Amino acid sequence: MNSSRPYLVRALYEWIVDNDCTPHMLVNSEYPSVQVPQGFASDGQIVLNVSPAAVRHLHMDNEAVSFEGRFGGVPHTLYVPIASILGIYARENGQGMVFDMESPLEDEDEIEPDDDVPPPDSEPPRPSGRPSLKVVK
Repeated sequence: MNSSRPYLVRALYEWIVDNDCTPHMLVNSEYPSVQVPQGFASDGQIVLNVSPAAVRHLHMDNEAVSFEGRFGGVPHTLYVPIASILGIYARENGQGMVFDMESPLEDEDEIEPDDDVPPPDSEPPRPSGRPSLKVVK
């Protein structure tokens, strides 16, 4: 199953902009393939203003966020892999979402199978006991 992070980042970005707030992204600047001006990073992180007024050529897909921005008046092209995004929030009120830090995967062949995962042909385990539901008002 695909990661939900790129979908959440795009949805929160749109929600923040629709509410006339300024979207900021917290990025792990030491993550592989991240291209941000290192002189502006602090403790391995950088906060990026990604509002429509602050960036040009913003592109968000399932792999990365890329755009052109200015730092100290100097234009830079930024490339931020989705897994390096630690959070997206509105500057004005802090509303948004923080994500867990992901470790970069070098090669999918290096991933060892999990012994707890049943074979694909087997049926999922049935819960013991009766399911419980409650009404939420």
